[in-house]
Amino acid sequence: MFEPVLTSFVREPNSFTLDVALGHGAYEGLRKALTMAPAQVIETVKASGVRGRGGAGFPAGMKWGFVPKDSPKPKYVCCNADESEPGTFKDHVLMERNPHLVLEGCAISCFAIGAKVSYIYIRGEFHHVADVLESAIAEARARGYLGQNIFGSGFDCDIFVHRGAGAYEAGEESALLESLEGKRAQPRLRPPFPAVVGLYGCPTVINNVETLANVPAIITKGPEWFAALGPDKNGGPKLYCISGHVERPGVYEATMRTTVRQLINDYAGGIRKGRTLKAVIPGGSSTPVMLPNAIDCEASYDGIAKAGSMLGSAAMIVMDDTTCMVWAAANLIHFYRHESCGKCTPCREGADWMLKILLKIERGEGEMRDLKLLESVANNITGKTLCPFGDAEVAPVLSTLQHFRHEYEAHIREGRCPLPAEWRCGGGGH
Repeated sequence: MFEPVLTSFVREPNSFTLDVALGHGAYEGLRKALTMAPAQVIETVKASGVRGRGGAGFPAGMKWGFVPKDSPKPKYVCCNADESEPGTFKDHVLMERNPHLVLEGCAISCFAIGAKVSYIYIRGEFHHVADVLESAIAEARARGYLGQNIFGSGFDCDIFVHRGAGAYEAGEESALLESLEGKRAQPRLRPPFPAVVGLYGCPTVINNVETLANVPAIITKGPEWFAALGPDKNGGPKLYCISGHVERPGVYEATMRTTVRQLINDYAGGIRKGRTLKAVIPGGSSTPVMLPNAIDCEASYDGIAKAGSMLGSAAMIVMDDTTCMVWAAANLIHFYRHESCGKCTPCREGADWMLKILLKIERGEGEMRDLKLLESVANNITGKTLCPFGDAEVAPVLSTLQHFRHEYEAHIREGRCPLPAEWRCGGGGH
């Protein structure tokens, strides 16, 4: 198996402390970056091809390059740690067990774009993780790895942790900025994009935790090393969170040459109790489901896209043959209805209507015309909202309708869930 880069020592005792991290080369990337010109750091990150690990997969170096160099305004780096999507828990591991890697990535990003302040916007429920980060920042500041004149270079950098209030929408980058400014977490109309008009109206880079955690190794080992780890345009190490009906759910680090099947069978121990795989949601709850015959693709941005879904946050939710797909869709839509920020009518009203229809079918009261209505509601959300939330919330409905329409029809025809009663009562999909 692949030798971990991001999680190489996270299982060691006290891995979150500065002394342990220094023993594994922490802050050597920052030390080297400070000997380079900021533009050279950006070009190095661009050459690595590292893509955003939060879900969109946008090249991080390109995002850094969009920040205007001649702006007289302050510049900011925001680390998006609002990890809230069902099935996603990889950033939690990095922040809790290797926080100095995240801080180092933030500091290098600040140096590259000319910022002196970085904010880590962390999910409100992560109380203890926020405490770990605060302690790590204090350690780094006390030992001169953050603060003023780092390594005698003249570069000043401070990092602050900001806890959100527990809204999934705050993970959307422009809503995150609104929340950081003390306002309700709702998306902004773009353009202008945050790289030009971001936090407090100033140029801002927003990157996911895992994205920034990759930066120190890119600087120390070189962009060619990073790019060569994976398929073309899908380089570097990747964290996968695998949950659901597998023997060993958890966070696993691999390259994006690894297939979805290998992740499920070789890393996560295969389907629990020897049952049969029914479907996989490969990139967090907002990505379309994949069938067992599609999982031999590489678990990369491009590999999963070719297979008809998205890598997203690399949160793989595995479902065995005891899962009712109508129930699964209703469960996810319940989440999205609760978490819609309410700004865009199609998202706000559409999620509520989709849930009503799904629950009607689940209760055995559905009609065949409900399926057409369900598709119609979903299609009137797609592409009609300010942020990707709308597209996200329709994925569970449209993809289960596409692949498991027969289950919807069976619910309606039989007036009940067609799965055996013992599956519905025990640990399965009900």
